[in-house]
This record gives sequence, structure tokens and C-alpha cells, in this order.
Amino acid sequence: MKELHTFGWYAARISPHLPKEAFQPVPSRLFGGLAYLIVIISGFLTIGLLDLNPWICLLISFVLGASFAGMGLLGHEILHGTVVRKSWLRDLCGAIAFFPLTTGPKLWRKWHNMTHHIHTQNDEKDPDSWPTLERMLQSRFLRWVYRLPLFLRSFAEFSFLTIEFTLHSTRMFVHFIKQFKPEAKPSVWLQLLLPWATWISLLFVMGPGKWFFAFLLPLLIGNFIVMAYISTNHRLNPLVPVNDPLANSLSVTVPKWVDVLHFNFSYHTEHHLFPGISSKYYPLVKEQIKRMWPERYHEMPMGQALKALWKTPRIYYKEKDLIDPHAGHVYGTLGHGFNPSDIRYRKIKLQKDAPISPRFVSKQTSR
Repeated sequence: MKELHTFGWYAARISPHLPKEAFQPVPSRLFGGLAYLIVIISGFLTIGLLDLNPWICLLISFVLGASFAGMGLLGHEILHGTVVRKSWLRDLCGAIAFFPLTTGPKLWRKWHNMTHHIHTQNDEKDPDSWPTLERMLQSRFLRWVYRLPLFLRSFAEFSFLTIEFTLHSTRMFVHFIKQFKPEAKPSVWLQLLLPWATWISLLFVMGPGKWFFAFLLPLLIGNFIVMAYISTNHRLNPLVPVNDPLANSLSVTVPKWVDVLHFNFSYHTEHHLFPGISSKYYPLVKEQIKRMWPERYHEMPMGQALKALWKTPRIYYKEKDLIDPHAGHVYGTLGHGFNPSDIRYRKIKLQKDAPISPRFVSKQTSR
């Protein structure tokens, strides 16, 4: 990767080529949220009021799970202020959109907008970045996990996607709640507890069986869809000292109808360059990036990105590589020797006195 630039550096060069309306909110995006809301309410009523065959309930669960994910992806856009600008309306619409995924708007803006976007792929400051080798060595659990074969770890990591967004959101609440001003904390707590109180109350109203199909299974499906995107956003990219979206972000490609359902969430590099404009205009941003810096831009089909995640570890080594410490396998990252069509590693030998140590001796063999 060549010299790094901030997202503002790129944005200043692309902005003159975008239409003026791209910098205005797009409230018509709320119609998509309304459609999802109608589907979710209809699904709840259908499962709750009728005695259906379990296979039909399973089908409805998948529709509900996809709707949970679609609502969450719209909530992400709403809370960036690109749909409506009034703060109270933005937070209200964002709270409704994130309600199925049990994440509050104040927490999301603190965690995602104000921290992740400002410090993307910064090992010390980005709450969504994956650990370095040095951090892994401080965790007994991670040291144990990375003694497992890559196949088992990948299977566990992909299974974990079904609960990861919800668990990470809870972890972010614990991390950030102390940073809110005292007068803001009650509302942050309310935005955490109200969704869970609602969904747990629904358990007693519906009963365990129907609740499983109406909420629990859709929550797992929604988590997986959302995390399938989030896991590809940055996890194949290097850690960087400068917040350069063309270095630290990946856009994936999906069928056009999926982009419609998911509000162009696949355009992630574009989003990090212009988080303040509606994703409706990200195809125009993509055109300009590929015109000005085609050699810097990273994109690949969603399936290929997920396959690459399956085949590589999630521990960073010297910022630009990913390492499987127990096996001594080092993989490049995007922009630093990683080829998703031909995934290879170089073998390095551990020092004899340190079964898993940050001090390595290079051994020039590869696969």
C-alpha cells in the first residue's frame, strides 16, 4: 500500500464530482423501514395467533430474521443522520430500527459513529478491531483457542456470527456507559432494557415454542446476516496508523436486489469515506474512487470474502499480517500480499524456548 491518507483527504477530492442532492437527507428511505416493520408485525401475529405447522413457522422465522437484519442496516444509516436530520426524530427512528437487535441509538452513535469511524483499524482505539499477537498472548482463553486447528476455529467463528452482534453490543454498553454524562445515562439504560423487557414479555405471552420461531431464531438469523457484512468490512484489511478507508476497508459485491433490501450496505469503503451522505449515492462514490485510485480500492464478491475469512486467522502480526501463532503460519492482508483467489501463507519458526511467543524467526517456506 502506498502513502496513507485520511478519509477527509479522499472526500475533498471526490465531493466536487457528486451532485448537490447527495449531501441532503433522504427521508424516503423510511418507507423501506415501514415495509420491514409491517412484515415483522405480521409475522408475530401469524405465529402468535395461529397454530401452524413447524415448517411454516420456520419459513416465517427466516423472513423475520431477514427483516430484523434489514431494519438494523437501515438503523445504521438513520443514525448517521442521512435519512432525517432532527436529532429527536433520528434517534426515535433509529431506536425502532435497532429494536429487534436490542441496540440503543445513543450507544450506537457513541460506539460506531464517534469511535469506530474515527479510529477505524486502530489497534488501541477501534472497539471493533481484532487483537494483535501481543494482546492475544495476554489472554489465556485466546491462547487456548488458537491451539485448535484452523478448521475448528473457523467453524466456531462462523457459528458465533449468529450471536456476535448482540453480544458485542452488550460488551460495548459495559465499555461505554461510564463515558456518558450522568444526565444521559438513564436514557442509555432505558434503550438497553426496553427492547429486552419487550422480547422477554413476548415469551410469556406467546409461550416458549412460538417465541422461539417469532423472536429467538429470527434474532440468530438477523445477527448472522448483519455480521456477515460486518465481518468482511475490515477483518481482511491491515491495522493502520492513519484512518485511510482505502487501506482499512473492503466493499463487497452482492446481487442488485440484495443491495436494495440492505440499503447498499455492501458499499463499505464508500461509507467510510462519506458516512454523512445516504448510501443511495454510494455507487456514484464508487465510480469516482475507481476512476482516481483503482489500485488502492478493495472489493470482492461477498461469498469470496467470507471464504477468505474462513481460511485465515483473526490475529494481527506486525499490523500488516494475520498469524496462526500455534502453527506459525503468516498470511498477508489486503494491500499487503493477500490474494483471495490464491490464499497462501509463509511458515515461520517459533523460538524453542517459547511455544507461542511474539518473537519469531522467519523461515522462508510458503504454501
